[in-house]
Amino acid sequence: MASLSGVRWLTRALVSASNPGAWRGLGTSAAAQAASRSQAEDVRVEGAFPVTMLPGDGVGPELMHAVKEVFKAAGVPVEFQEHHLSEVQNTASEEKLEQVLRSMKENKVALIGKIHTPMEYKGELTSYDMRLRRKLDLFANVVHVKSLPGYVTRHNNLDLVIIREQTEGEYSSLEHESAKGVIECLKIVTRAKSQRIAKFAFDYATKNGRKKVVAVHKANIMKLGDGLFLQCCEEIAELYPKIKFETMIIDNCCMQLVQNPYQFDVLVMPNLYGNIIDNLAAGLVGGAGVVPGESYSAEYAVFEMGARHPFAQAVGRNIANPTAMLLSAANMLRHLNLEYHSNMIAESVKKVIKVGKVRTRDMGGYSTTTDFIQSVIGHLHPYGSNL
Repeated sequence: MASLSGVRWLTRALVSASNPGAWRGLGTSAAAQAASRSQAEDVRVEGAFPVTMLPGDGVGPELMHAVKEVFKAAGVPVEFQEHHLSEVQNTASEEKLEQVLRSMKENKVALIGKIHTPMEYKGELTSYDMRLRRKLDLFANVVHVKSLPGYVTRHNNLDLVIIREQTEGEYSSLEHESAKGVIECLKIVTRAKSQRIAKFAFDYATKNGRKKVVAVHKANIMKLGDGLFLQCCEEIAELYPKIKFETMIIDNCCMQLVQNPYQFDVLVMPNLYGNIIDNLAAGLVGGAGVVPGESYSAEYAVFEMGARHPFAQAVGRNIANPTAMLLSAANMLRHLNLEYHSNMIAESVKKVIKVGKVRTRDMGGYSTTTDFIQSVIGHLHPYGSNL
């Protein structure tokens, strides 16, 4: 998890030439840093960090409750500003979207659940989730797929990172019926955004001591679109001679991930491929409930579940696994330079999993969400006994 702490700085480097004011406001104040260092004396600091919380749909609200309970027990100096935006719960509107955007632009940091997108067409092609990401220019999605000690899966000791561009590609929402029964869906690929995500991936690899970047594509079929993406990755790779660079066709990548995922280090890819690979890779280490994720723009950082599965069938049953959301929240704290609290929560979650006495249903056990939360809080004490 520590490798994710460098993302804030590499993103700033990526955009500093064109946006010298980027990341202003994400830097931690001297007072806040001092508060984090002096947590052994008093965590009830004035001026807690404001963070936008967007519970989302499915089990999102239950997972956010887990985060709030653990943060309270750990004495985390964060104040959540909660907003609700949902297309399936009739709480989505232009006004609500603007409220969320204002909050996120002011706070610069957010913790969000999955905003479910209905498949029915109701006159608007772009989902609220995509509109939110585009308006904040959250171009880089990062999912760190890492095995959890004590939880045995088909593949163990995995440690790979999936980076995808998430503002264009097939998710451009440019569809129309050109003739009756004939739909055209445009996939948008631009040089500027392909270079930007490629540079982000190589910067990430450099900052975090990663050795190899693999560009995933389908340029053998989409010779112009994916061809441009691949070309941009190759051009950026030349600027990083110490990082090994390889390319792989998306279908072969899926097979290789299942057969031998250990060959991968950092993977970079366009939007749709990344969405699929995120979920495939999450399945290698235990599923959507255990993999954290995050998205970055030049100014904003959003923390979320890596696979972003709403798990709607578990709503209200107290069986959802809060691991991924708690680890995402810990990453958020590290981003805010609250290293002590971040480590305390992340290590407590990992300790619960390693001990193995508390397992939610997706991990093969019978424990409830509440059981898991209480166990995490119980394991906070060795780290937080001096609070």
